[in-house]
Amino acid sequence: MTSCDPFNLRLNYAYGVIEGCVTRVVNIVRLDPSVGFLQEFSGSQNKESLAYDLQEPFRWLVNVTTIEAFESRALGLKNFYFIGDDYRYHIEIEAKRRFLELLKTRFNSGVKYKGKTWKWDVVLLKKTQELACFLLDKSKQMDFIEPDPHMQRSDTQDLRSRILELTQREAKELSIRRNTFHYLRENARDSGSVKIYQKVRAHLCDTQSHVRYVPKTRGKNGMYENQCSEANILESE
Repeated sequence: MTSCDPFNLRLNYAYGVIEGCVTRVVNIVRLDPSVGFLQEFSGSQNKESLAYDLQEPFRWLVNVTTIEAFESRALGLKNFYFIGDDYRYHIEIEAKRRFLELLKTRFNSGVKYKGKTWKWDVVLLKKTQELACFLLDKSKQMDFIEPDPHMQRSDTQDLRSRILELTQREAKELSIRRNTFHYLRENARDSGSVKIYQKVRAHLCDTQSHVRYVPKTRGKNGMYENQCSEANILESE
């Protein structure tokens, strides 16, 4: 599979992967793949209209995975190349395998649905079974609204600002290692995603981390004391 730019090359590949997953569950449930509810009836087994329809509510899985793959630099321009004069990108085999692993990880991630935690590939099967029950009049309604995924990035803008404001001394007081601090600072300036481990995130979000370091000054009694005021407290994230 080729494309005029690396991102759409991977996106097209990812759509092919999810189409294969949907086709498999359609065959398991024994629905006619040529009869869709959004796509026109094809009248041919070669055009699987139902598979195209069922993948629509799950396209976000591959969209997000593809975006994150490039933002995290798991994939980059160096992993793509040209052959001949067709001016179309091709991807290296190892990079292709790496991207497929990212897709597998996304599909194997859990989501709450009907009181239990299911993998997304299982959810896809269950929604197809629900469609079959609805078509056989065994249930009165069905929808593709649930489960509703809640996605939250670990590198929010507040955290990025906090990292950029952080000094080396503050980082040390928060038990953030020098190399980790350097990585966070460098990547917080970039537009891409920043991987922040839970332990480091907890340090950054801790109430104590909201207090800026303020040099000590000598008080009237001759003792050193911190200059502490509301101006020295960062706003709660």
